[in-house]
Amino acid sequence: MTQKTLLLTGASRGIGHATVKLFQAAGWRVLTVSRSAFDARCPWHAGTSDHFQGDLADPAARADLVARLRETLGDGGLNAIVNNAGISPKGPQGERLGVATSSDEIWRQVLAVNLIGPAALMRDLMPELARGTGAVVNVGSIVGTRVHPFAGTAYACSKAALAALTREAAAELGPRGIRVNMVTPGEIETEILSPGTEEMASLIPMRRLGQPDEVARVVLFLCSAEAGYVNGSSIDVNGGQHV
Repeated sequence: MTQKTLLLTGASRGIGHATVKLFQAAGWRVLTVSRSAFDARCPWHAGTSDHFQGDLADPAARADLVARLRETLGDGGLNAIVNNAGISPKGPQGERLGVATSSDEIWRQVLAVNLIGPAALMRDLMPELARGTGAVVNVGSIVGTRVHPFAGTAYACSKAALAALTREAAAELGPRGIRVNMVTPGEIETEILSPGTEEMASLIPMRRLGQPDEVARVVLFLCSAEAGYVNGSSIDVNGGQHV
């Protein structure tokens, strides 16, 4: 059986880290992308050889990244892209940045990484996705549908726009055999929790925070043949927080 290939952005921690481990355990080859160099703390099978350093917010760097990815893939297809990279800037004291406190530069940075990056990767790697009968999973957030006490305005708007992008891409790429879906996490327990997040567990019907691997399992399902007729969907992974 031919090994499947995943391209994952934002792999070094949290949901991305859990996703790499789960896909590798399922036999996938995982290509990772981040702005930073390979982190030796990440126990990936291929080490540095399947890690690509590049800034998705920079068009020139992104073009170079796509060229390097194509060279690595050769004539092979790409079976999945998981757009997990995202940024959520805070104020000088770690405070939430709202409408009044988000500068033009904050808006540009957040939209470049959280929205334009995923759109550009889908566009630029469309031939490879088509050859691999690929799937795209965009990692959204519950903050795209409700005001959140910690996530900033620009971040929330970028995730709402990512949901729209998911629908648009699903309709356009479906005829090419490419499925596009979204997973929408709620409060997930990672090492970079905002202060106060743990206290929100009492407001969640399941009375706990989610775990990164619980999101990763949904991502794997959406990239698998079992989800072959799932397209343009968003799956909430939030313990019922959205109800």
